[in-house]
Amino acid sequence: MEMLSFYYFLLFLAFFLLSRHLLFSKKKNLPPSGHLCLPIIGHLYLLKKPLHRTLARVSAQYGPILLLKFGSRRILHVSSPAAAEECFTTNDIVFANRPHFLLGKYMAFNHTTLTVAPYGQHWRNLRRLTTLEIFSTSRLEMFSTIRTNEVRSLLRRILIVAGNSSKMVEMKSLLFELTLNNMMMMIAGKRYYGDDLGDLDKARQFHELIEEFIKAAGASNVVDFLPFLRWVGFNGLEKKLVRLQGKRDQFMQKLIEEHRMARTQSKDEKVLLDVMLSLQETDPNYYTDEIIIGLIQVLITAGNDSAAGTMEWVMSLLLNHPEVLKKAQAEIDAIVGQGRLLNESDLANLPYLHCIINETLRMYPAGPLLAPHESSEECIVGGFTIPRGTMLLVNMWAIQNDPKLWEEPTKFMPERMEGIGVTSVRDGYKLMPFGSGRRSCPGEGLALRVVGLTLGSLIQCFEWERVDEELIDMTEGPGLTLSKAKPLEAKCKPRPAMLSFLSQL
Repeated sequence: MEMLSFYYFLLFLAFFLLSRHLLFSKKKNLPPSGHLCLPIIGHLYLLKKPLHRTLARVSAQYGPILLLKFGSRRILHVSSPAAAEECFTTNDIVFANRPHFLLGKYMAFNHTTLTVAPYGQHWRNLRRLTTLEIFSTSRLEMFSTIRTNEVRSLLRRILIVAGNSSKMVEMKSLLFELTLNNMMMMIAGKRYYGDDLGDLDKARQFHELIEEFIKAAGASNVVDFLPFLRWVGFNGLEKKLVRLQGKRDQFMQKLIEEHRMARTQSKDEKVLLDVMLSLQETDPNYYTDEIIIGLIQVLITAGNDSAAGTMEWVMSLLLNHPEVLKKAQAEIDAIVGQGRLLNESDLANLPYLHCIINETLRMYPAGPLLAPHESSEECIVGGFTIPRGTMLLVNMWAIQNDPKLWEEPTKFMPERMEGIGVTSVRDGYKLMPFGSGRRSCPGEGLALRVVGLTLGSLIQCFEWERVDEELIDMTEGPGLTLSKAKPLEAKCKPRPAMLSFLSQL
């Protein structure tokens, strides 16, 4: 009898809690949650790869504004331009924070680096520093020679592999090496890939470190949504992060010390590390070595993989659409000619090349889900109440591939991008590959310069074709950044008119 009463009590309690939840949701006018929300895990069972496609399917069924539960975290999933605009304009300050993840504790000095620091004075200082000292127009112009040299080094390496006949080239690694060398030359004035390296052992250590960085940064960790798993040491994640943190700090500290010693001989500010050490000399309490290491890591992890990946998608699309490749080549021949190599200053006069890049960014955005935001207070989005502490996920892939917004969205049509300028938000929040608002990507200008110059040079200098008759496999790989599952391989040979210039590189 007592046991029966206990069961009745549990049934009453469950009914009470469910009724309270439903009344609260109705009173607060929360967004719909779609699928069944399970105890403890919530909607975590929806986390099937690729996540952006899974969430897009749920959104197509239940609406563009969803409130989901990933374990202990409340998630606002947005997949319409209107809702995204509301998040990044009216509610931009509210959503200016970042959620705390385990990765940020160990690899971002307890959430103090640019990408994950909470919105406030410290973040504003870092943003101002990167805007003025790294991504300003004057700084980008100052580093233009580095970009030119790295692109020409890439052309030289491809020529060595291809020779005068059509031979196969593996593009993924070459493009990644280009972007990483470019960034490290800006940061420290040193190359870590290629044939002219001084310390091969240090280069090898750097390669391994970067691979671990990118793998850790691109992983989604269930511990972040089910914190109790940390108590049982789930997957040994924390131990891995502690070990990686130690390797990162040791390598970066040596790099800083090298430049610190060099500054005893010269105070010239040639690269970013020199600028940071100069600031450290004037304000050592704020510009600590941790701040410098954190900024270097952000630049390496945020910019390289995404830029290289975008170029790989572009080349894959061009090989599957040779008529577009021929049109791009004709534009370059008409504007630049075949009497010299393409320069960065030519990019402004190559609108079709920009259309190709924009269309690729639409179909395959580097970050299909924009970096997560978190609400600092209750707000309204699309007429729904969004509670404080809610994590915002804007599904740019869903917006940019929505058949209601784009005609035949799965079709590669660069011409649709004619007249759409090169800015962070293109065509009324329908195209937003670099994010928007206060926490949009500050490196857009650099990325477009690197991508434009590299692709333009590859198109100008070489004839490209697929390895065989089969179309290039466009399957997406795992991870939070959009990469190809199968690395791109292509056949190429130098264009006869450009061979004399290539042989002089």
